[in-house]
Parts: sequence; structure tokens; C-alpha cells
Amino acid sequence: METPHPVVVTGQQIGVGWTPALSVVKALAALALAQKLGGKAIYWMADEDHDRLEVASTVAFDGDRLLRHRFHFDAPPGTATGWLPWTEAHQKEAEGLWGPLPAPERPTLRDHVLALGMPLRMRGLQFFSPTERTLRTEIQNELERWRTLPLEAALLKQADFLETEGIEFPLDPRQQAAWFSLNPRTGLRRRLESGMPCPPDHWLSPGAALRPLMQSLMLPVTHAVLGPAERAYWRLTEPLWEKVDLTPPLIVPRTSAFVVPPGLDLALSQLDAIRTGYWEAFLLDPMPLPSQVLNGHPDPIWGAGVGNRFRQEVARTRHRLLKLDRRLHRDQVAQVLGEDPERLRQRLFPFGKPQERVLPGAFWLRDEALLDRLLLALGSGEPKVMVEASIH
Repeated sequence: METPHPVVVTGQQIGVGWTPALSVVKALAALALAQKLGGKAIYWMADEDHDRLEVASTVAFDGDRLLRHRFHFDAPPGTATGWLPWTEAHQKEAEGLWGPLPAPERPTLRDHVLALGMPLRMRGLQFFSPTERTLRTEIQNELERWRTLPLEAALLKQADFLETEGIEFPLDPRQQAAWFSLNPRTGLRRRLESGMPCPPDHWLSPGAALRPLMQSLMLPVTHAVLGPAERAYWRLTEPLWEKVDLTPPLIVPRTSAFVVPPGLDLALSQLDAIRTGYWEAFLLDPMPLPSQVLNGHPDPIWGAGVGNRFRQEVARTRHRLLKLDRRLHRDQVAQVLGEDPERLRQRLFPFGKPQERVLPGAFWLRDEALLDRLLLALGSGEPKVMVEASIH
């Protein structure tokens, strides 16, 4: 893909229903940046990864309740996600969770993701699979050459250096393999220890630490939109680019996005208070609280025994009244926001995590107006943005 224009790349391991929704945020952030730069936005479908638990785990709503759900795939352990089957039974299961969904052209998880991603393609995003046979065959010799280089030793040295600097990296090359073999017929991916030959007719498959290099080998990447964890493990590759004769792209931090109820008067600065349930942050004027009513002390004439019992009873009562304090604050904040703050917290931070890390992106992908608002907001370059949900 030769081009004189900027090429903005982002990506994620493909997941059922575009779970988590941050995949949609990353795609739109790359598209917004590409539009600003006058270039192309490409979504790298990490479909040779084989984290079955991650791609199969999602959530669904039962009324206001959020339920965990896991899909099951009839494929051997270690099968790369691009080869996982997506049957009619999977399609019915997904529609039972989220409602009508576009049907994939072919019965694979990759094609399920592509079908859901059509609204992004219509807005100009290009999808790229590193497991496309022709493209992958073309780079096999270069990957073989890379394996003769001391890349693994450089990774280990860089990991030691970052550790001495107090820098955390979620991907440790001292424990995770740098290279795998990938069977292009079955999709089975197997770890290659140092010096172990790649089986005939198999592809060399770089581990996650080397993936940034393969991206720039297959695409003329100028900018990479990355989340915090990705930026951390990309630091492992810093000494490797020169060894493989590639230029590293400019790293652009990914924006986080929150979809809030329409008409909600909420500031970005108040998100932390929502997450922690600190309702007092929304109240301008202090108010008398139920727990403050019990300020009495035992009379000495009562004696030590009765006095101690009195203190114990007051402490127990005050503990119960503290729950009324919180309920009072919650009721007051509901009047300020026009929304029950506890329900809002569950909506923005389900299971205690930002919604984009839990919800499936399928909810957002079928809302064209919401996608346009997200795309516009993500073009601001701010670290966090909020957009209003559509009224249905």
C-alpha cells in the first residue's frame, strides 16, 4: 500500500459483537485523525491472536441488569481468532443478546466483525487482516530474516532497562514468546522457542511485542493510535526498528469516550465522582445529615457500665444512619442531575470499569447518529470526551 499521504493505523483483537466498545472508539479516533491529516485510516484486525477467552466474552442487558455471556467455538485450543467459526447458531445467539445484526458473508468470526463494522467502512475506515494469504506469503522471507537477528535478546535487554527505570509494561518478553508458528489451513498457532524451526508450510507469526514491526512491514504506517497498555509495550520495540530497517510511526494516545444519557448536565471533571460514588461532589451547600443528630454524651451519674453501653448503642445507630446520609446525598444528586446517580454509575462504569471496556461495540455501531457524534468529538484530540446517547 504505497501512498504519499499519512497512514493512521489502530487495531484490536477481533471480539464477538465488537467487544469491548473501545475497539469502536479506537477506529473512530484513527478515522478522525486521518481526516484531519488528509490521509488514510486503517483498522488492523489482530485475527492471528488466539486469546479465546477474550474474544468470546461479552455482556448483554436484561432490563437494567448487565449479564456476562460467553460464546463457545468448536475449534481446537490455540486456533487463531480469524479461523474461529461463526455459524447460524452463533448469529441467532448474538441476536438474542443484542437484537437484529447484519449477517456475515462467510461463516467466520472475522467476517462477523467485518459485517458489524460496515458503518465504519462507509465513513472511510479501511480494514486490514494480516492473515490475508497473498500478503502474508510475501513477507514470510523477511520474517525469516528477522528471526536470524538478535531481536529477542534486544527485547529482553529493553525489558530489563525499563524495569530499572521503574516503567511498567503489561507484556513481559521474558515470559511471553516472541515468535509463533501459524498453520494457514487450520489456524492453529503454536509457540516457537528460541532456535526451534518453523514447521514447513507454516507462517512465522510474531508475538504481540513484535507486532508493531510487522504492521510497518505490511503497511506504510505514519501514525499509530494506541491505548495506555499498548503504548507501554510498544516501548519494548524502541531498540528494534533500526535492526529491521524500519521507521517507527508517531504514537498518538487514544481518546476515551463516554456515552451519557441525553440532556444530562454532567461535566467531564465529575466522572471520577460518579465512578467512586462521591455524591457530595455534586452538592454546593452542606445540609444537616441524619448521622449528625446523635451528638449526645453519657451523663457521669449513669456510671461506667451504662455509659459504655450508651456509647456502643450510639456508635451502632450512627453506623446505620450513615447509610441514610448516603441515601440523602443520592436523592439530592438525582434532583441536580435529573438521573439516579447510582444507575448512572452502573451505566458509565459497569462492573467498576469504564463502559467502553465492558460493553459490546455492536450497540454503538448500529446507531449512525451516535457514530457521527463520536467521530466529531474524537476529532478534538482531548484525552476524554462525552457524547449524548440517541433517544430511542
